[in-house]
Amino acid sequence: MADKFTKEKRSSIMSHISGRETKPEVLMRKLLFAKGLRYKKNVKSLRGKPDIVLPKYRTVVFIHGCFWHGHEGCPKSKLPDTRREFWQKKISENMKRDKADIDILRKEDWKVITIWQCEVNNIAKRKNRVELLVKEITGNMN
Repeated sequence: MADKFTKEKRSSIMSHISGRETKPEVLMRKLLFAKGLRYKKNVKSLRGKPDIVLPKYRTVVFIHGCFWHGHEGCPKSKLPDTRREFWQKKISENMKRDKADIDILRKEDWKVITIWQCEVNNIAKRKNRVELLVKEITGNMN
């Protein structure tokens, strides 16, 4: 199946996708703040520049886009029909880098939590995910 956009237009669209301050990140930060949790954003000194860092709880949170980070089983992670080999390689490299970042953070005694875009964007899932996230962060799993 051919792309409905020209190569130049597709390139322009993809280049405007931001890796920071995404809607899911901003929303999750607001929800955590409302729950009384304080955090730092995109700490460059930590491997992978986690989206949210909660030093008090020695916890980092990555909020991953389903497509860009290869969320297995998620419809949003479906690869485009055009340039499939390129996208498979790109997403595979992202996934390898994510795993390496998480492994290093865990070796440095950080608790690592990954939230997927689909968990934040889906209103029905969001409330439960926020409650679970707070419990994961604080260790209060009652």
